[in-house]
Amino acid sequence: MRLLIVANIDKPLVQPALDELLPWIRERVEVVGIDNRCHGDYSQLEADAVLVLGGDGTLLAVARKLAGRKIPVMGVNFGRLGFLASFTPAQFRAHFEALLANRLPISTRQQIEASVLPAGVNCKFDDCHDVISARRWAATALNDAVISAGAPFRLIELEISADSEGGVRYSGDGVILSTSSGSTAYNVAAGGPIISPNVDALCVTPICPHSLSFRPVVVSLRSTVLITATRVNPGTTLSCDGQASTSLLAGERVVVRKSDNELCLVENPDAREWRTLAEKLQWAAGPRYNS
Repeated sequence: MRLLIVANIDKPLVQPALDELLPWIRERVEVVGIDNRCHGDYSQLEADAVLVLGGDGTLLAVARKLAGRKIPVMGVNFGRLGFLASFTPAQFRAHFEALLANRLPISTRQQIEASVLPAGVNCKFDDCHDVISARRWAATALNDAVISAGAPFRLIELEISADSEGGVRYSGDGVILSTSSGSTAYNVAAGGPIISPNVDALCVTPICPHSLSFRPVVVSLRSTVLITATRVNPGTTLSCDGQASTSLLAGERVVVRKSDNELCLVENPDAREWRTLAEKLQWAAGPRYNS
């Protein structure tokens, strides 16, 4: 096996762990490179797997760099929650041996693509080729695409529609468009639903809407969502996975659709979906009483 190691050495425990594990790993596989902080170019990467030592943010950066290449990614969590980087450092050695023996499950995680169209540009929003030819900016996201109000933090006004239906206009602090993989991130913090990662869905979650009746909506990942920036702030931005971003101007439109890129994620066989939610988010936890 040819292995690329991506290590987020900004996390204090990662470098000592890498120093300890590297000789052991090199006895078992060919290490084709070590990328600190995920700054490398993966366009010509020749590897059979990628090992990520960091957290979900590092793994999201790797997913963007791979750009849909079918290389399995195994994430060892040195961060806080670790939904994508699901292996703990203590579990790593035994599970890495299982990976080498092809005994670990590998899932396909869908990504979305967000495109920004300049104001006044005519475009068939359900035609991906037309969108590509007209857009001024685009990025993919494994977790979410987020429009945030930005400075000077006044309410912004957006019009949202899906699959060419009539749009709904609302005021608030922005909107989150989340995949099922990203539903446990910013989406759930903003009151959106938790979606099983094996469901191909897109969740539209308003951020602090100026209406008590505007609730999150889950649509098919096959849907095309169109957002028109009716009124925005100078600091209003569109960001994908919190890592790629662009300013959003009044009149511009954002088209969000399923990306052709997918991530092959090595899953932790010891993790169970509901148990993971209970452990990491305290989901369904009962009240605690002082003795």
